[in-house]
Amino acid sequence: MAGRKLSELTQRKLRSAISNGSSVLADVDHRTAWMRRLKDLLGAHSADLGGEDILSEGQRALIRRASMLELQLEMLEGKFARNDGEASRADLDLYGRTAGNLRRIVESLGTHAGRRPRPLNMIDDPSLKLYSETLNAP
Repeated sequence: MAGRKLSELTQRKLRSAISNGSSVLADVDHRTAWMRRLKDLLGAHSADLGGEDILSEGQRALIRRASMLELQLEMLEGKFARNDGEASRADLDLYGRTAGNLRRIVESLGTHAGRRPRPLNMIDDPSLKLYSETLNAP
């Protein structure tokens, strides 16, 4: 077929926007305040585990859920604050159950024990690589 141009297929074009990292949620305006906060939480939880580039897909999935639960808890806290600190029984029950679920996810990720340092071999600083090699030399 003369005249038909072959498109350049790249891994980025073949994967969904969520898989390739250009979108956090499908069909959502990423400029909203809650979406920006969700992205901040995703980044913070990923950093706690050493960075996005060393996470397993399972860890990424748990981080997404933990971040969304944390965001929802913050929204409930805002609702309580706007109501002079008062909450209905249903809201308190929801808050408690959500906090418990968040705790279980955080414990399964291991981030409740503190940040994990990045391995020195993952850092692109040549002086740190040299330092790491001298530490591990026989």
